[in-house]
Amino acid sequence: MPAPNWRSLLFVPATAEKFVARAHTRGADVIILDLEDSIPPPAKEAARTALPAAAKLVGQAGADVCVRINRALEMSIPDIAASVMPEVNVLMLPKLMGPEHVKLLSEVVAAREAALGMPLGHTRFIGVVETPQALPALTAIAGADPRMAALGVGTEDLSTELEAVPGADALYVFGMMAVAAARGAGILPMGSIGAFADFSDLSAYRASLQRSRRLGFGCAACIHPAQVPIINEEYGPAPAEVDRARRLIAAFEAALAEGQGAVAFEGAMIDLPVVERARRLLARAR
Repeated sequence: MPAPNWRSLLFVPATAEKFVARAHTRGADVIILDLEDSIPPPAKEAARTALPAAAKLVGQAGADVCVRINRALEMSIPDIAASVMPEVNVLMLPKLMGPEHVKLLSEVVAAREAALGMPLGHTRFIGVVETPQALPALTAIAGADPRMAALGVGTEDLSTELEAVPGADALYVFGMMAVAAARGAGILPMGSIGAFADFSDLSAYRASLQRSRRLGFGCAACIHPAQVPIINEEYGPAPAEVDRARRLIAAFEAALAEGQGAVAFEGAMIDLPVVERARRLLARAR
């Protein structure tokens, strides 16, 4: 399956009725109904029960609906049973241990899809690696299963495990490992090299996204609605970029039609990798 065309993914606690009711107005490409960190243990079952109604509400404006499940199997199995439904497009798998972990959860999801008469493969995965032990397995995780749609490292949890302060210095290497693994598998690299939970300085947040986009990240999750438009602007193609890409491709194709081996465009020579980047930008704009 092709990689999705997401920019922003907004977390909403599944039991937070006020946030759930307004989530579809925030402009995010994906709404993540959370069963994990934002839901205390005594409220897990109530959160599962709330999912069908919440999924319909948050998806009513066309956003993809995701559910973040819990890592521990005694919770992830009932989470999957409650989450797999036609209204839910994606599951976020936190704290992945390796490719076999992905395959195990895919088997559980497939059984649930079959039981509900849903198309096999309807439910895609976003994988998140959050421990140092799983970092060497990023490439294997990215290609572990056809359901995989995106992959990232969990900046806050990973920084805690490393006893590091979240930020570009601590996260650059591991973020780039995730970008390379995801791009190599043909899926979307998720995240940024900045701190995930800090929304106090939106200018600094924008600058971090700008750098992260240049490094190859394709989408980012956030916890505050004010972050959504910034992600959409920085991770989505700008109108000027789209216009230039169209003109570049047209110049290249015209030169090829005339049998020219070298193509000049706006003062520079262009070749196939440059044209391919332009084509990917247009695909993302669509």
